[in-house]
Amino acid sequence: MRTYRELFRTPEFTPFFAAASVQTAAQTATGLALGTLVYARTGSPLLSALAMFGPSLAQVAGALTLLSAADRLPPRAALTALALLSAGAACVQAAPGLPLWAAFAVLLVTGVAASPGGGVRYGLLNEIVPREGFLLGRSVLNMTGGAMQICGFAVGGALVTVFSARGTLLVGASLYVVAAAVARFGLTARPPRVTGRPSVRETWRTNALLWSSAPRRYVFLALWVPNGLVVGCESLYVAYAPGHAGLLFACGALGMLAGDTLVGRFVTTRWRARLGAPLRLLLAAPYLLFALRPGLPLALVLVALASVGFAASLLLQERLLALTPQELSGQALGLSSSGMLAMQGVGAAVAGGIAQLTSPATGMAAVAGLSVAVTLTPAPGLRTPVDADGGRLLGANGSPRASRTPRTAHPAPEETS
Repeated sequence: MRTYRELFRTPEFTPFFAAASVQTAAQTATGLALGTLVYARTGSPLLSALAMFGPSLAQVAGALTLLSAADRLPPRAALTALALLSAGAACVQAAPGLPLWAAFAVLLVTGVAASPGGGVRYGLLNEIVPREGFLLGRSVLNMTGGAMQICGFAVGGALVTVFSARGTLLVGASLYVVAAAVARFGLTARPPRVTGRPSVRETWRTNALLWSSAPRRYVFLALWVPNGLVVGCESLYVAYAPGHAGLLFACGALGMLAGDTLVGRFVTTRWRARLGAPLRLLLAAPYLLFALRPGLPLALVLVALASVGFAASLLLQERLLALTPQELSGQALGLSSSGMLAMQGVGAAVAGGIAQLTSPATGMAAVAGLSVAVTLTPAPGLRTPVDADGGRLLGANGSPRASRTPRTAHPAPEETS
Protein backbone atom coordinates (compact mmCIF):
# COMPACT_ATOMS: atom_id res chain seq x y z
CA MET A 1 0.00 0.00 0.00
CA ARG A 2 1.79 3.11 -1.27
CA THR A 3 -0.91 5.62 -2.28
CA TYR A 4 -3.43 7.75 -0.39
CA ARG A 5 -6.19 6.53 -2.71
CA GLU A 6 -5.59 2.93 -1.65
CA LEU A 7 -5.53 3.99 1.98
CA PHE A 8 -8.85 5.85 1.93
CA ARG A 9 -10.49 3.01 0.00
CA THR A 10 -9.77 0.77 2.98
CA PRO A 11 -13.03 0.15 4.88
CA GLU A 12 -13.36 2.14 8.11
CA PHE A 13 -10.23 4.20 7.61
CA THR A 14 -12.23 7.34 6.77
CA PRO A 15 -14.30 7.47 10.01
CA PHE A 16 -11.23 6.46 12.01
CA PHE A 17 -9.31 9.30 10.36
CA ALA A 18 -12.16 11.79 10.96
CA ALA A 19 -12.51 10.94 14.66
CA ALA A 20 -8.76 11.24 15.25
CA SER A 21 -8.60 14.56 13.38
CA VAL A 22 -11.44 16.19 15.30
CA GLN A 23 -9.97 14.99 18.59
CA THR A 24 -6.60 16.53 17.69
CA ALA A 25 -8.31 19.85 16.94
CA ALA A 26 -10.03 19.68 20.33
CA GLN A 27 -6.77 18.92 22.16
CA THR A 28 -5.04 21.79 20.39
CA ALA A 29 -7.69 24.37 21.19
CA THR A 30 -8.13 23.34 24.82
CA GLY A 31 -4.38 23.08 25.45
CA LEU A 32 -3.70 26.58 24.14
CA ALA A 33 -6.67 27.99 26.04
CA LEU A 34 -5.64 26.42 29.33
CA GLY A 35 -2.00 27.45 28.96
CA THR A 36 -3.07 31.02 28.22
CA LEU A 37 -5.50 31.03 31.15
CA VAL A 38 -2.88 29.78 33.63
CA TYR A 39 -0.21 32.20 32.37
CA ALA A 40 -2.62 35.12 32.68
CA ARG A 41 -3.44 34.13 36.27
CA THR A 42 0.09 33.34 37.45
CA GLY A 43 2.62 34.88 35.06
CA SER A 44 4.64 31.66 35.52
CA PRO A 45 6.31 30.02 32.49
CA LEU A 46 6.59 26.77 34.45
CA LEU A 47 2.91 26.57 35.38
CA SER A 48 1.86 27.60 31.89
CA ALA A 49 4.02 24.84 30.39
CA LEU A 50 2.65 22.27 32.83
CA ALA A 51 -0.93 23.37 32.09
CA MET A 52 -0.41 22.59 28.41
CA PHE A 53 1.69 19.44 28.77
CA GLY A 54 1.04 18.27 32.34
CA PRO A 55 -1.40 15.54 31.21
CA SER A 56 1.49 14.06 29.26
CA LEU A 57 3.48 13.71 32.48
CA ALA A 58 0.52 11.92 34.07
CA GLN A 59 0.84 9.27 31.36
CA VAL A 60 3.62 7.71 33.47
CA ALA A 61 1.09 6.61 36.09
CA GLY A 62 -1.29 5.34 33.42
CA ALA A 63 1.43 3.46 31.57
CA LEU A 64 2.32 1.61 34.80
CA THR A 65 -1.26 0.73 35.76
CA LEU A 66 -3.81 0.94 32.92
CA LEU A 67 -1.92 0.16 29.73
CA SER A 68 -3.04 -3.47 29.53
CA ALA A 69 -6.47 -2.05 28.61
CA ALA A 70 -5.08 -1.08 25.18
CA ASP A 71 -5.44 -4.67 23.95
CA ARG A 72 -8.17 -5.80 26.35
CA LEU A 73 -10.98 -3.29 25.69
CA PRO A 74 -13.27 -3.08 22.64
CA PRO A 75 -11.62 -0.32 20.56
CA ARG A 76 -14.77 1.54 19.52
CA ALA A 77 -16.17 1.76 23.04
CA ALA A 78 -12.81 2.79 24.48
CA LEU A 79 -12.24 5.61 21.97
CA THR A 80 -15.79 6.91 22.46
CA ALA A 81 -15.49 6.92 26.25
CA LEU A 82 -12.10 8.66 26.25
CA ALA A 83 -13.37 11.46 23.99
CA LEU A 84 -16.37 12.03 26.27
CA LEU A 85 -14.10 12.06 29.33
CA SER A 86 -11.96 14.77 27.72
CA ALA A 87 -15.09 16.78 26.90
CA GLY A 88 -16.21 16.66 30.51
CA ALA A 89 -12.76 17.70 31.73
CA ALA A 90 -12.70 20.72 29.41
CA CYS A 91 -16.10 21.82 30.72
CA VAL A 92 -14.89 21.59 34.33
CA GLN A 93 -11.74 23.60 33.54
CA ALA A 94 -13.90 26.30 31.94
CA ALA A 95 -15.82 26.86 35.18
CA PRO A 96 -15.31 30.42 36.52
CA GLY A 97 -13.48 30.57 39.83
CA LEU A 98 -12.06 27.06 39.57
CA PRO A 99 -9.03 26.96 41.91
CA LEU A 100 -5.69 26.42 40.23
CA TRP A 101 -5.05 23.22 42.19
CA ALA A 102 -8.39 21.83 41.00
CA ALA A 103 -7.56 22.60 37.36
CA PHE A 104 -4.30 20.67 37.69
CA ALA A 105 -6.08 17.83 39.49
CA VAL A 106 -8.44 17.49 36.52
CA LEU A 107 -5.42 17.46 34.19
CA LEU A 108 -3.83 14.70 36.25
CA VAL A 109 -6.92 12.50 36.29
CA THR A 110 -7.55 13.01 32.57
CA GLY A 111 -3.94 12.23 31.69
CA VAL A 112 -3.92 8.98 33.67
CA ALA A 113 -7.27 7.84 32.28
CA ALA A 114 -6.26 8.67 28.70
CA SER A 115 -3.00 6.70 28.85
CA PRO A 116 -4.36 3.61 27.03
CA GLY A 117 -5.80 5.83 24.27
CA GLY A 118 -2.74 5.83 22.03
CA GLY A 119 -2.46 2.05 22.19
CA VAL A 120 -6.16 1.59 21.46
CA ARG A 121 -6.08 4.01 18.53
CA TYR A 122 -2.92 2.84 16.83
CA GLY A 123 -3.58 -0.80 17.59
CA LEU A 124 -6.93 -0.34 15.81
CA LEU A 125 -5.15 1.29 12.88
CA ASN A 126 -2.96 -1.80 12.67
CA GLU A 127 -6.17 -3.85 12.30
CA ILE A 128 -7.90 -1.55 9.81
CA VAL A 129 -5.00 -1.30 7.34
CA PRO A 130 -2.68 -4.08 6.13
CA ARG A 131 0.56 -4.34 8.08
CA GLU A 132 2.58 -2.88 5.20
CA GLY A 133 0.21 0.10 5.14
CA PHE A 134 0.75 1.10 8.77
CA LEU A 135 3.46 3.68 8.08
CA LEU A 136 1.39 5.35 5.35
CA GLY A 137 -1.71 5.36 7.55
CA ARG A 138 0.22 6.67 10.55
CA SER A 139 1.81 9.38 8.42
CA VAL A 140 -1.61 10.50 7.17
CA LEU A 141 -2.82 10.76 10.76
CA ASN A 142 0.28 12.77 11.65
CA MET A 143 -0.16 14.99 8.60
CA THR A 144 -3.78 15.62 9.43
CA GLY A 145 -2.84 16.14 13.05
CA GLY A 146 -0.40 18.80 11.88
CA ALA A 147 -3.08 20.43 9.74
CA MET A 148 -5.54 20.30 12.63
CA GLN A 149 -2.92 21.85 14.90
CA ILE A 150 -2.30 24.63 12.39
CA CYS A 151 -6.02 25.34 12.27
CA GLY A 152 -6.50 24.67 15.96
CA PHE A 153 -3.74 27.00 17.13
CA ALA A 154 -4.68 29.70 14.65
CA VAL A 155 -8.40 29.46 15.35
CA GLY A 156 -7.76 28.80 19.03
CA GLY A 157 -5.68 31.96 19.29
CA ALA A 158 -8.47 33.93 17.63
CA LEU A 159 -11.09 32.35 19.89
CA VAL A 160 -9.06 33.17 23.00
CA THR A 161 -8.89 36.78 21.83
CA VAL A 162 -12.56 37.04 20.90
CA PHE A 163 -14.33 34.73 23.35
CA SER A 164 -11.75 34.32 26.16
CA ALA A 165 -9.84 31.25 27.22
CA ARG A 166 -12.87 29.79 29.02
CA GLY A 167 -15.03 30.13 25.93
CA THR A 168 -12.36 28.35 23.90
CA LEU A 169 -12.35 25.48 26.39
CA LEU A 170 -16.09 25.04 25.78
CA VAL A 171 -15.54 25.01 22.03
CA GLY A 172 -12.93 22.30 22.54
CA ALA A 173 -15.38 20.30 24.67
CA SER A 174 -17.93 20.36 21.85
CA LEU A 175 -15.29 19.08 19.42
CA TYR A 176 -14.55 16.18 21.74
CA VAL A 177 -18.24 15.28 21.66
CA VAL A 178 -18.17 15.30 17.85
CA ALA A 179 -15.14 12.98 17.89
CA ALA A 180 -16.97 10.61 20.24
CA ALA A 181 -20.01 10.53 17.95
CA VAL A 182 -17.90 9.80 14.84
CA ALA A 183 -16.12 6.95 16.62
CA ARG A 184 -19.33 5.47 17.98
CA PHE A 185 -21.33 5.54 14.76
CA GLY A 186 -18.55 5.28 12.16
CA LEU A 187 -16.48 2.36 13.46
CA THR A 188 -17.37 -1.30 13.60
CA ALA A 189 -17.63 -2.99 16.98
CA ARG A 190 -14.57 -5.23 17.39
CA PRO A 191 -13.62 -7.57 20.20
CA PRO A 192 -10.47 -6.91 22.20
CA ARG A 193 -7.23 -8.18 20.64
CA VAL A 194 -6.42 -10.19 23.77
CA THR A 195 -8.81 -11.99 26.09
CA GLY A 196 -8.81 -11.34 29.81
CA ARG A 197 -9.50 -8.34 32.00
CA PRO A 198 -7.22 -5.30 32.16
CA SER A 199 -5.23 -5.19 35.38
CA VAL A 200 -2.16 -3.63 36.91
CA ARG A 201 -0.55 -7.07 36.99
CA GLU A 202 -1.09 -7.63 33.26
CA THR A 203 0.17 -4.13 32.52
CA TRP A 204 3.41 -4.78 34.41
CA ARG A 205 3.83 -8.28 32.96
CA THR A 206 3.44 -7.18 29.34
CA ASN A 207 5.49 -4.02 29.81
CA ALA A 208 8.28 -6.19 31.20
CA LEU A 209 7.97 -8.52 28.24
CA LEU A 210 8.14 -5.62 25.79
CA TRP A 211 11.09 -4.08 27.62
CA SER A 212 12.97 -7.40 27.80
CA SER A 213 14.13 -7.11 24.19
CA ALA A 214 17.21 -4.88 23.74
CA PRO A 215 16.26 -3.77 20.18
CA ARG A 216 12.83 -2.67 21.44
CA ARG A 217 14.44 -0.78 24.33
CA TYR A 218 16.54 1.25 21.89
CA VAL A 219 13.41 2.07 19.88
CA PHE A 220 11.41 3.10 22.96
CA LEU A 221 14.17 5.38 24.23
CA ALA A 222 14.69 6.95 20.80
CA LEU A 223 10.94 7.61 20.59
CA TRP A 224 10.69 9.08 24.07
CA VAL A 225 13.71 11.19 24.97
CA PRO A 226 14.68 13.46 22.02
CA ASN A 227 11.03 14.12 21.21
CA GLY A 228 10.09 14.87 24.80
CA LEU A 229 12.93 17.33 25.30
CA VAL A 230 12.04 19.25 22.14
CA VAL A 231 8.41 19.49 23.23
CA GLY A 232 9.86 21.23 26.27
CA CYS A 233 10.92 23.95 23.82
CA GLU A 234 7.37 24.15 22.51
CA SER A 235 5.98 24.47 26.03
CA LEU A 236 7.73 27.85 26.32
CA TYR A 237 6.15 29.45 23.25
CA VAL A 238 3.57 31.26 25.38
CA ALA A 239 6.27 32.67 27.67
CA TYR A 240 8.66 33.47 24.78
CA ALA A 241 6.09 35.35 22.67
CA PRO A 242 2.86 35.79 24.66
CA GLY A 243 1.07 37.60 21.86
CA HIS A 244 2.21 35.28 19.07
CA ALA A 245 2.31 31.79 20.62
CA GLY A 246 -0.43 30.62 18.25
CA LEU A 247 1.78 31.52 15.26
CA LEU A 248 4.73 29.59 16.67
CA PHE A 249 2.56 26.53 17.27
CA ALA A 250 1.05 26.81 13.79
CA CYS A 251 4.49 26.97 12.14
CA GLY A 252 5.57 23.95 14.17
CA ALA A 253 2.53 22.05 12.95
CA LEU A 254 3.28 23.12 9.38
CA GLY A 255 6.82 21.74 9.63
CA MET A 256 5.55 18.50 11.11
CA LEU A 257 3.04 18.21 8.28
CA ALA A 258 5.82 18.62 5.70
CA GLY A 259 8.04 16.02 7.37
CA ASP A 260 5.29 13.44 7.68
CA THR A 261 4.29 13.94 4.05
CA LEU A 262 7.83 13.41 2.80
CA VAL A 263 8.61 10.41 4.98
CA GLY A 264 5.23 8.71 4.79
CA ARG A 265 4.72 9.01 1.06
CA PHE A 266 8.06 9.46 -0.70
CA VAL A 267 10.89 7.92 1.36
CA THR A 268 11.69 4.38 0.21
CA THR A 269 12.32 1.48 2.57
CA ARG A 270 16.02 1.57 1.71
CA TRP A 271 16.38 5.11 3.08
CA ARG A 272 14.22 4.75 6.18
CA ALA A 273 16.92 3.24 8.40
CA ARG A 274 19.38 5.96 7.35
CA LEU A 275 17.17 8.96 8.06
CA GLY A 276 16.27 8.29 11.69
CA ALA A 277 19.25 9.95 13.43
CA PRO A 278 19.48 12.93 11.00
CA LEU A 279 15.80 13.66 11.54
CA ARG A 280 16.19 13.50 15.33
CA LEU A 281 19.10 15.95 15.09
CA LEU A 282 17.04 18.27 12.89
CA LEU A 283 14.31 18.13 15.51
CA ALA A 284 16.52 19.82 18.11
CA ALA A 285 19.35 21.70 16.41
CA PRO A 286 17.40 24.80 15.23
CA TYR A 287 16.30 25.49 18.81
CA LEU A 288 19.93 26.01 19.83
CA LEU A 289 19.72 29.37 18.01
CA PHE A 290 17.06 30.52 20.46
CA ALA A 291 19.96 31.23 22.83
CA LEU A 292 20.44 34.35 20.65
CA ARG A 293 16.81 35.39 21.28
CA PRO A 294 15.77 35.64 17.60
CA GLY A 295 12.95 37.93 16.55
CA LEU A 296 9.57 36.55 15.60
CA PRO A 297 10.18 36.05 11.82
CA LEU A 298 13.37 34.02 12.36
CA ALA A 299 11.81 32.15 15.29
CA LEU A 300 8.93 31.05 13.06
CA VAL A 301 11.36 29.72 10.43
CA LEU A 302 13.43 27.86 13.04
CA VAL A 303 10.34 26.26 14.59
CA ALA A 304 9.01 25.10 11.21
CA LEU A 305 12.40 23.66 10.21
CA ALA A 306 12.86 21.81 13.49
CA SER A 307 9.39 20.30 13.39
CA VAL A 308 10.18 18.45 10.16
CA GLY A 309 12.27 16.20 12.41
CA PHE A 310 9.18 14.86 14.19
CA ALA A 311 8.86 12.49 11.20
CA ALA A 312 11.56 10.37 12.85
CA SER A 313 8.80 8.96 15.06
CA LEU A 314 7.14 7.37 12.04
CA LEU A 315 10.26 5.38 11.22
CA LEU A 316 10.70 4.32 14.83
CA GLN A 317 7.08 3.18 15.16
CA GLU A 318 7.41 1.10 12.01
CA ARG A 319 10.51 -0.54 13.48
CA LEU A 320 8.69 -1.15 16.76
CA LEU A 321 5.88 -3.00 14.97
CA ALA A 322 8.45 -5.11 13.14
CA LEU A 323 9.83 -6.16 16.54
CA THR A 324 6.48 -6.86 18.22
CA PRO A 325 4.01 -9.77 17.98
CA GLN A 326 0.61 -8.78 16.58
CA GLU A 327 -1.24 -9.62 19.81
CA LEU A 328 0.94 -7.16 21.75
CA SER A 329 0.91 -4.37 19.16
CA GLY A 330 -1.66 -2.25 21.01
CA GLN A 331 0.22 -2.21 24.29
CA ALA A 332 3.56 -1.72 22.51
CA LEU A 333 2.21 1.30 20.64
CA GLY A 334 0.49 2.47 23.79
CA LEU A 335 3.72 2.20 25.76
CA SER A 336 5.55 4.15 23.06
CA SER A 337 2.82 6.80 23.04
CA SER A 338 2.53 7.04 26.84
CA GLY A 339 6.28 7.15 27.29
CA MET A 340 6.61 9.82 24.64
CA LEU A 341 3.86 11.91 26.22
CA ALA A 342 5.34 11.40 29.67
CA MET A 343 8.74 12.58 28.45
CA GLN A 344 7.03 15.56 26.87
CA GLY A 345 5.72 16.41 30.32
CA VAL A 346 9.22 15.97 31.75
CA GLY A 347 10.62 18.14 28.97
CA ALA A 348 8.04 20.82 29.70
CA ALA A 349 8.88 20.72 33.41
CA VAL A 350 12.64 20.88 32.81
CA ALA A 351 12.35 23.66 30.24
CA GLY A 352 9.90 25.58 32.40
CA GLY A 353 12.14 25.25 35.44
CA ILE A 354 15.18 26.55 33.54
CA ALA A 355 13.10 29.38 32.11
CA GLN A 356 11.85 30.27 35.58
CA LEU A 357 15.44 30.73 36.75
CA THR A 358 16.82 32.30 33.55
CA SER A 359 14.64 33.13 30.53
CA PRO A 360 12.37 31.28 28.08
CA ALA A 361 15.02 31.55 25.34
CA THR A 362 17.68 29.99 27.58
CA GLY A 363 15.32 27.22 28.61
CA MET A 364 14.58 26.35 24.96
CA ALA A 365 18.25 26.27 23.99
CA ALA A 366 19.22 24.20 27.03
CA VAL A 367 16.73 21.36 26.47
CA ALA A 368 17.53 21.39 22.74
CA GLY A 369 21.18 20.83 23.61
CA LEU A 370 20.20 17.88 25.79
CA SER A 371 18.18 16.41 22.93
CA VAL A 372 21.13 16.72 20.54
CA ALA A 373 23.42 15.02 23.08
CA VAL A 374 21.01 12.10 23.50
CA THR A 375 20.68 11.62 19.74
CA LEU A 376 24.47 11.62 19.28
CA THR A 377 24.88 8.91 21.94
CA PRO A 378 25.70 5.64 20.13
CA ALA A 379 22.66 3.35 19.77
CA PRO A 380 23.69 0.21 17.86
CA GLY A 381 20.24 -1.34 18.31
CA LEU A 382 18.82 1.25 15.90
CA ARG A 383 21.13 0.16 13.10
CA THR A 384 19.83 -3.40 12.79
CA PRO A 385 18.82 -4.04 9.15
CA VAL A 386 15.15 -4.30 8.21
CA ASP A 387 13.56 -6.62 5.66
CA ALA A 388 12.28 -4.40 2.85
CA ASP A 389 9.40 -6.74 2.07
CA GLY A 390 7.82 -7.77 5.32
CA GLY A 391 9.28 -5.17 7.63
CA ARG A 392 10.73 -7.96 9.79
CA LEU A 393 14.11 -7.49 11.37
CA LEU A 394 16.83 -9.64 9.87
CA GLY A 395 18.92 -11.88 12.05
CA ALA A 396 22.67 -11.68 12.42
CA ASN A 397 23.11 -14.05 9.48
CA GLY A 398 20.92 -11.91 7.22
CA SER A 399 17.95 -14.30 7.19
CA PRO A 400 14.44 -13.23 8.28
CA ARG A 401 13.43 -13.93 11.84
CA ALA A 402 10.82 -16.58 12.52
CA SER A 403 7.22 -15.55 11.86
CA ARG A 404 5.14 -14.22 14.70
CA THR A 405 3.15 -16.45 16.97
CA PRO A 406 -0.64 -16.60 16.56
CA ARG A 407 -2.89 -14.59 18.81
CA THR A 408 -3.09 -15.94 22.34
CA ALA A 409 -4.32 -14.68 25.65
CA HIS A 410 -0.92 -15.27 27.29
CA PRO A 411 1.95 -15.02 24.81
CA ALA A 412 5.07 -16.95 25.63
CA PRO A 413 8.00 -14.92 26.97
CA GLU A 414 10.65 -13.87 24.50
CA GLU A 415 14.34 -14.25 24.98
CA THR A 416 16.19 -11.13 25.97
CA SER A 417 18.24 -9.90 23.05
